[in-house]
Amino acid sequence: MLTHSYLRKMLHQTRFTLIFLVIVTLSSCSNNGDNKQFEHAGGTFEFALDNELTTFLARNVSDFYSSTVLNQIYEGLVAFEPTSLKIAPSLAEKWEVSNDGKVIKFTLRDDVYFHSHPQFEEKIKLTAEDVVFSIELACTPLKNEETYAYSTIYKDNLKGADDFFQGKTDEIEGLKMSGNIITLELKERDVNFLDKLAQTTAAIVSKKIVEAGLETDLIGTGPFKYLEYRETEDRTHIVLVKNNNYYGKDAEGHQLPYLDSLIIKIEPRNLRQLEMFENEEILLIDGLPPSRISMMLGEGKIDDFNSTPPKLILIRKPLLATQYYHFNLLREEFKDVRVRKAINYAINRDAIVKDVLNNQAFSKGNAGIVPPATFGGYDYTTVKRHSYSYNPEKARALLAEAGYPDGKDFPDINLKFNLGSNHSAVADEVAKQLKKVLNINVNLDGMPFLDRLKDQENANGQLFRSSWYADFYSPESFLMSGYGGSIPDDPTKASPTNHARYSNPEFDAAFEKGKSATDIVERYKNFAEAERILMEDAPYIILWYEETIKVIYSKVRNLYINEMNHYTFKDVYIKDWTKSEWEESIKK
Repeated sequence: MLTHSYLRKMLHQTRFTLIFLVIVTLSSCSNNGDNKQFEHAGGTFEFALDNELTTFLARNVSDFYSSTVLNQIYEGLVAFEPTSLKIAPSLAEKWEVSNDGKVIKFTLRDDVYFHSHPQFEEKIKLTAEDVVFSIELACTPLKNEETYAYSTIYKDNLKGADDFFQGKTDEIEGLKMSGNIITLELKERDVNFLDKLAQTTAAIVSKKIVEAGLETDLIGTGPFKYLEYRETEDRTHIVLVKNNNYYGKDAEGHQLPYLDSLIIKIEPRNLRQLEMFENEEILLIDGLPPSRISMMLGEGKIDDFNSTPPKLILIRKPLLATQYYHFNLLREEFKDVRVRKAINYAINRDAIVKDVLNNQAFSKGNAGIVPPATFGGYDYTTVKRHSYSYNPEKARALLAEAGYPDGKDFPDINLKFNLGSNHSAVADEVAKQLKKVLNINVNLDGMPFLDRLKDQENANGQLFRSSWYADFYSPESFLMSGYGGSIPDDPTKASPTNHARYSNPEFDAAFEKGKSATDIVERYKNFAEAERILMEDAPYIILWYEETIKVIYSKVRNLYINEMNHYTFKDVYIKDWTKSEWEESIKK
């Protein structure tokens, strides 16, 4: 994975080149005079992210922040419909799946062009060759490591991808092209494969651009183009501008996107984000600090929510997200399952949710890694019976059985967490609880998000703060974090998904059965069995299940909020409401 300083260097190297895109952007308007424009098109939407991007390579995206930005620039063969999260056409206008589910044929659109670049005078049209190249690139080692796309989508899945990755073949056996048809052949049926292809990490890049050494200039096919990475004294700004050559149209034939630009501000301080929001420097605040929720809804501000039309809209809903800590199972002190269970029983999750989070959570972590009551028909009851609740007597007994009565001779634990939000306060509470219940010393190690992510992927530490947001709508998206098949054979190599290095053949067998099952009842039965095994082995400390509390200015239209926190801005526009218009919208 790219380092923080290297990312900045790449951005500054490309900045002056990309400034020329302003001229290209402005001139391209005249080339699209026949495009029907929406009457409320224009304007800028500004919002904040807590952390910097970790990578500029779409095929290696493994975090929310990079995905949120690159998802506006790049596109895949398919996409998530923003409200239902169902699979919708994107660069592929249609597809066919064989009866056995192993072969998928995609028909590409014929009107897609990559963003303009000053080194190429002609417009670069999307071709099937770009798709093949992108998948081969994803299945190629990156600095001798697996890309996130290979690890989570193609490995052990796409026929011939593993041989290609290992350099045994020059082509991927299960990847073919003919005209504008792309055919993918899987080893076995994967009912969630289309959902995996909708992720940012499966984005299609231009072969010409990459081979010219320009991949980090961020040239995609999406509704917005990368313009500038700008640093001020206060923070970083990432500027995206409208792609005037975008093929997308709304239902009435208006050109998409509506907005002229997106400005993403990197601001890790939540209270500073709140100040920016109140000053309309940003139009959305995602995750109010617990100490400020009552203040936002009080101090005379309640009229901003209750007036007709309201100035502000509050959105509170559960997310497909779990907050947890994970052990590094390569460490000798955590190889005894009794130690891991003891630490789990020593954590008072109620106190964390109530006293630290101010109840800003969907619920405490009293089940497995899959958020409860999310997937209808999933056996949460069985999983919950194998979860962990606060039981200090049981915790002390288990630690004593493992050879550490009253914590004697147990080594100090280094807990790594990323700075910002409430992570420091949670880590401090966990450290106090483990000292009180088990007499274990926990040293707190706060660090930037990118550093923590890099350390946990490389097993550089003992205990890590982590979180898992669903990449697609299935229990598989969470359980893949424990799949042993994704662990590299060489322990010195990075493990992009299975950070704990957890391995249990019984878990893997149940997980694989769930992946290939065509019947949803059978699928969920196997996934629940896999999760039961996972919880019995206790590689994680499940803390709480996430919810989102967002406040947005009502004038921001068509910003759809979904359970995956998956943002799509191409339909967004800005327009103040009239009283009559608002009242009419409520009736619908």
